Amino acid sequence: MPKPDIHPEWYPEAKVICNGEVVMTVGSTQPEIHVDVWSGNHPFFTGTQKIIDTEGRVDRFLRKYGMLDTSKKEK
Repeated sequence: MPKPDIHPEWYPEAKVICNGEVVMTVGSTQPEIHVDVWSGNHPFFTGTQKIIDTEGRVDRFLRKYGMLDTSKKEK
């Protein structure tokens, strides 16, 4: 039997809020959770992610592992 009065209160329908809008409900020890980023507005999940190539690191990685299509550059 768990000890009484040592566990936090459980909220099975806690609201996750992003930009003033409820985006989902989850179980939590807090009634409301305010977040800046969630899967609905994160670039990785929305498909708007951009790879920033600083100092040719992406090209160097692709060349190193043979993933760079060099046939386009030769033509």
